[in-house]
Amino acid sequence: ASSSGNDDDLTIPRAAINKMIKETLPNVRVANDARELVVNCCTEFIHLISSEANEICNKSEKKTISPEHVIQALESLGFGSYITEVKEVLQECKTVALKRRKASSRLENLGITEEELLRQQQELFAKVSE
Repeated sequence: ASSSGNDDDLTIPRAAINKMIKETLPNVRVANDARELVVNCCTEFIHLISSEANEICNKSEKKTISPEHVIQALESLGFGSYITEVKEVLQECKTVALKRRKASSRLENLGITEEELLRQQQELFAKVSE
């Protein structure tokens, strides 16, 4: 929901911004119009980085924006000081994604459906309670 009245405008959910503000500044009161300004700034920042990353992606004749395109966009727009932290967050995301894939592939490697595992678990519970 945007103050411009255009339904096509995308913004970050206000609740997400409020949560970030509270986590970052737990003992500070922030006026509603200041919160709205932060939402608008965040949205504009994302549009700016996304557009620049898209241009970089197109110039490299790729069809999908990669993390490297975003990092290059940050650098070209003068946000190079964020790159170290961005790379750390990217690595964390890759680690979490890898753990998820390993967990799901462990289940797949068993060769047993999730339903069958649930049935076996229920049998074991029944035996224990006898």
